[in-house]
Amino acid sequence: MSSNNMLVATLAAILLTLVAHVAARVLARRLSWLPMVITALVLVLVLLFIVQWDYNDYYFVAKPVFDHLLGYVTVLLAIPLAAMNFKGLPVKRLMVIVLLASVIGALLPMGLAYLFSLSQETILAFATRSVTTPIGLSVASLIKAPLALANLIIIVSGLIGATLSRFLFRGISDDRVKGLALGLAAHAFGTVEAWQISHTAGRYAAFGLAVNGLVTAVWVPIFIAALTL
Repeated sequence: MSSNNMLVATLAAILLTLVAHVAARVLARRLSWLPMVITALVLVLVLLFIVQWDYNDYYFVAKPVFDHLLGYVTVLLAIPLAAMNFKGLPVKRLMVIVLLASVIGALLPMGLAYLFSLSQETILAFATRSVTTPIGLSVASLIKAPLALANLIIIVSGLIGATLSRFLFRGISDDRVKGLALGLAAHAFGTVEAWQISHTAGRYAAFGLAVNGLVTAVWVPIFIAALTL
Protein backbone atom coordinates (compact mmCIF):
# COMPACT_ATOMS: atom_id res chain seq x y z
CA MET A 1 0.00 0.00 0.00
CA SER A 2 1.41 3.39 -1.03
CA SER A 3 1.84 6.20 1.49
CA ASN A 4 -1.07 8.15 -0.02
CA ASN A 5 -3.38 5.13 0.14
CA MET A 6 -2.25 4.46 3.70
CA LEU A 7 -3.06 8.03 4.72
CA VAL A 8 -6.50 7.89 3.14
CA ALA A 9 -7.24 4.51 4.75
CA THR A 10 -6.09 5.79 8.17
CA LEU A 11 -8.28 8.89 7.93
CA ALA A 12 -11.23 6.75 6.81
CA ALA A 13 -10.70 4.41 9.78
CA ILE A 14 -10.61 7.33 12.21
CA LEU A 15 -13.75 8.86 10.67
CA LEU A 16 -15.63 5.55 10.75
CA THR A 17 -14.69 4.98 14.39
CA LEU A 18 -15.74 8.50 15.40
CA VAL A 19 -19.08 8.14 13.61
CA ALA A 20 -19.72 4.89 15.49
CA HIS A 21 -18.73 6.52 18.79
CA VAL A 22 -21.00 9.56 18.29
CA ALA A 23 -23.92 7.35 17.25
CA ALA A 24 -23.37 5.15 20.31
CA ARG A 25 -23.42 8.22 22.58
CA VAL A 26 -26.73 9.37 21.09
CA LEU A 27 -28.25 5.93 21.55
CA ALA A 28 -26.94 5.68 25.11
CA ARG A 29 -28.66 8.95 26.03
CA ARG A 30 -31.99 7.76 24.70
CA LEU A 31 -31.65 4.18 25.91
CA SER A 32 -29.93 4.39 29.29
CA TRP A 33 -29.80 0.60 29.67
CA LEU A 34 -27.71 0.25 26.50
CA PRO A 35 -23.93 0.01 27.21
CA MET A 36 -22.21 2.59 25.00
CA VAL A 37 -19.00 0.59 24.58
CA ILE A 38 -20.81 -2.47 23.23
CA THR A 39 -22.98 -0.32 20.98
CA ALA A 40 -19.94 1.42 19.51
CA LEU A 41 -18.26 -1.91 18.76
CA VAL A 42 -21.36 -3.25 17.05
CA LEU A 43 -21.76 -0.05 15.03
CA VAL A 44 -18.15 -0.26 13.83
CA LEU A 45 -18.79 -3.79 12.56
CA VAL A 46 -22.05 -2.70 10.92
CA LEU A 47 -20.37 0.23 9.17
CA LEU A 48 -17.53 -2.00 7.97
CA PHE A 49 -20.11 -4.38 6.53
CA ILE A 50 -21.99 -1.54 4.82
CA VAL A 51 -18.89 -0.09 3.15
CA GLN A 52 -17.54 -3.61 2.43
CA TRP A 53 -14.28 -2.97 4.25
CA ASP A 54 -12.44 -6.04 5.48
CA TYR A 55 -11.95 -5.92 9.26
CA ASN A 56 -8.30 -6.98 9.03
CA ASP A 57 -7.55 -4.06 6.68
CA TYR A 58 -9.39 -1.64 8.99
CA TYR A 59 -7.56 -3.02 12.04
CA PHE A 60 -4.18 -2.74 10.30
CA VAL A 61 -4.52 1.03 9.74
CA ALA A 62 -6.57 1.90 12.84
CA LYS A 63 -4.61 0.03 15.53
CA PRO A 64 -1.36 2.09 15.40
CA VAL A 65 -3.29 5.36 15.66
CA PHE A 66 -5.55 4.38 18.54
CA ASP A 67 -2.78 2.54 20.38
CA HIS A 68 -0.78 5.78 20.27
CA LEU A 69 -3.75 7.88 21.40
CA LEU A 70 -4.59 5.48 24.22
CA GLY A 71 -1.48 6.47 26.14
CA TYR A 72 -2.39 10.17 25.89
CA VAL A 73 -5.96 9.46 26.99
CA THR A 74 -4.68 7.65 30.07
CA VAL A 75 -2.56 10.67 30.99
CA LEU A 76 -5.51 13.01 30.37
CA LEU A 77 -7.41 11.24 33.14
CA ALA A 78 -5.50 13.61 35.41
CA ILE A 79 -7.92 16.36 34.34
CA PRO A 80 -11.08 14.90 35.97
CA LEU A 81 -8.96 13.86 38.94
CA ALA A 82 -7.82 17.46 39.40
CA ALA A 83 -11.46 18.56 39.36
CA MET A 84 -12.43 16.21 42.19
CA ASN A 85 -13.22 17.67 45.58
CA PHE A 86 -11.49 15.48 48.16
CA LYS A 87 -12.65 17.53 51.15
CA GLY A 88 -14.60 15.42 53.57
CA LEU A 89 -13.84 12.21 51.69
CA PRO A 90 -12.64 9.15 53.64
CA VAL A 91 -9.33 9.06 51.76
CA LYS A 92 -7.90 6.31 53.98
CA ARG A 93 -10.90 4.10 53.38
CA LEU A 94 -10.71 4.78 49.65
CA MET A 95 -7.07 3.74 49.60
CA VAL A 96 -7.90 0.54 51.48
CA ILE A 97 -10.62 -0.20 48.91
CA VAL A 98 -8.21 0.44 46.03
CA LEU A 99 -5.52 -1.77 47.60
CA LEU A 100 -7.99 -4.61 48.14
CA ALA A 101 -9.34 -4.23 44.60
CA SER A 102 -5.83 -4.29 43.18
CA VAL A 103 -4.82 -7.42 45.07
CA ILE A 104 -8.09 -9.29 44.49
CA GLY A 105 -8.26 -8.14 40.86
CA ALA A 106 -4.90 -9.78 40.16
CA LEU A 107 -4.72 -12.75 42.54
CA LEU A 108 -8.29 -14.04 42.05
CA PRO A 109 -8.06 -14.55 38.26
CA MET A 110 -4.51 -15.89 38.64
CA GLY A 111 -5.76 -18.36 41.25
CA LEU A 112 -8.65 -19.48 39.04
CA ALA A 113 -6.26 -19.92 36.11
CA TYR A 114 -4.03 -22.04 38.35
CA LEU A 115 -6.97 -24.17 39.52
CA PHE A 116 -7.92 -24.84 35.88
CA SER A 117 -4.31 -25.96 35.23
CA LEU A 118 -3.63 -23.28 32.64
CA SER A 119 -0.09 -22.57 31.50
CA GLN A 120 2.27 -20.40 33.52
CA GLU A 121 2.22 -17.73 30.79
CA THR A 122 -1.58 -17.60 30.94
CA ILE A 123 -1.56 -17.31 34.73
CA LEU A 124 0.85 -14.38 34.49
CA ALA A 125 -1.30 -12.71 31.84
CA PHE A 126 -4.28 -12.75 34.21
CA ALA A 127 -2.29 -10.59 36.65
CA THR A 128 -3.02 -7.62 34.34
CA ARG A 129 -6.81 -8.13 34.31
CA SER A 130 -7.82 -5.15 36.44
CA VAL A 131 -5.71 -2.37 34.88
CA THR A 132 -6.09 -0.36 31.70
CA THR A 133 -4.31 -1.42 28.53
CA PRO A 134 -1.18 0.82 28.52
CA ILE A 135 -0.39 -0.03 32.14
CA GLY A 136 -1.38 -3.67 31.73
CA LEU A 137 0.91 -4.19 28.75
CA SER A 138 3.79 -2.54 30.60
CA VAL A 139 3.22 -4.85 33.57
CA ALA A 140 2.96 -7.84 31.21
CA SER A 141 6.33 -6.93 29.70
CA LEU A 142 7.94 -6.75 33.15
CA ILE A 143 6.59 -10.12 34.31
CA LYS A 144 7.22 -11.82 30.93
CA ALA A 145 3.55 -12.49 30.21
CA PRO A 146 2.27 -12.83 26.60
CA LEU A 147 1.31 -9.33 25.47
CA ALA A 148 -1.42 -10.44 23.07
CA LEU A 149 -3.10 -12.60 25.70
CA ALA A 150 -2.81 -9.89 28.36
CA ASN A 151 -4.37 -7.39 25.94
CA LEU A 152 -7.23 -9.78 25.22
CA ILE A 153 -7.89 -10.42 28.92
CA ILE A 154 -7.94 -6.68 29.69
CA ILE A 155 -10.32 -5.89 26.83
CA VAL A 156 -12.74 -8.76 27.54
CA SER A 157 -12.88 -8.05 31.29
CA GLY A 158 -13.51 -4.36 30.61
CA LEU A 159 -16.29 -5.15 28.15
CA ILE A 160 -17.97 -7.56 30.55
CA GLY A 161 -17.75 -5.09 33.42
CA ALA A 162 -19.13 -2.20 31.39
CA THR A 163 -21.93 -4.35 29.96
CA LEU A 164 -23.14 -5.77 33.27
CA SER A 165 -22.77 -2.56 35.29
CA ARG A 166 -26.21 -1.13 34.51
CA PHE A 167 -27.86 -4.33 35.74
CA LEU A 168 -25.67 -4.67 38.84
CA PHE A 169 -26.23 -1.02 39.85
CA ARG A 170 -30.03 -1.17 39.89
CA GLY A 171 -30.19 -1.01 43.68
CA ILE A 172 -27.39 1.54 44.07
CA SER A 173 -28.09 5.28 43.98
CA ASP A 174 -24.68 6.73 44.92
CA ASP A 175 -22.82 7.72 41.73
CA ARG A 176 -19.53 7.78 43.64
CA VAL A 177 -19.89 4.07 44.40
CA LYS A 178 -20.84 3.29 40.80
CA GLY A 179 -17.92 5.23 39.38
CA LEU A 180 -15.31 3.82 41.74
CA ALA A 181 -16.51 0.26 41.13
CA LEU A 182 -16.41 0.73 37.36
CA GLY A 183 -12.93 2.24 37.42
CA LEU A 184 -11.56 -0.51 39.63
CA ALA A 185 -13.23 -3.48 37.96
CA ALA A 186 -13.59 -2.46 34.31
CA HIS A 187 -10.78 0.15 33.92
CA ALA A 188 -11.05 2.18 30.68
CA PHE A 189 -14.29 0.62 29.44
CA GLY A 190 -15.82 1.11 32.86
CA THR A 191 -14.68 4.73 32.97
CA VAL A 192 -16.37 5.41 29.63
CA GLU A 193 -19.56 3.85 30.96
CA ALA A 194 -19.28 5.84 34.21
CA TRP A 195 -19.20 9.14 32.32
CA GLN A 196 -22.54 8.17 30.77
CA ILE A 197 -23.99 7.89 34.28
CA SER A 198 -22.80 11.28 35.57
CA HIS A 199 -19.75 13.54 35.90
CA THR A 200 -19.38 12.43 39.50
CA ALA A 201 -19.33 8.77 38.51
CA GLY A 202 -16.84 9.54 35.74
CA ARG A 203 -14.43 11.31 38.07
CA TYR A 204 -14.53 8.52 40.63
CA ALA A 205 -14.02 5.96 37.87
CA ALA A 206 -10.98 7.90 36.67
CA PHE A 207 -9.70 7.95 40.25
CA GLY A 208 -10.17 4.20 40.63
CA LEU A 209 -8.60 3.44 37.27
CA ALA A 210 -5.55 5.67 37.79
CA VAL A 211 -4.74 4.76 41.40
CA ASN A 212 -5.44 1.06 40.87
CA GLY A 213 -3.18 1.08 37.82
CA LEU A 214 -0.39 2.77 39.77
CA VAL A 215 -0.66 0.40 42.73
CA THR A 216 -0.85 -2.70 40.54
CA ALA A 217 2.11 -1.62 38.42
CA VAL A 218 4.21 -1.39 41.60
CA TRP A 219 3.33 -4.55 43.55
CA VAL A 220 2.61 -7.11 40.81
CA PRO A 221 6.14 -7.17 39.27
CA ILE A 222 7.67 -7.33 42.77
CA PHE A 223 5.31 -10.13 43.78
CA ILE A 224 5.98 -12.16 40.62
CA ALA A 225 9.74 -11.66 40.97
CA ALA A 226 9.58 -12.87 44.58
CA LEU A 227 7.67 -16.00 43.51
CA THR A 228 10.28 -16.90 40.90
CA LEU A 229 13.26 -16.61 43.26
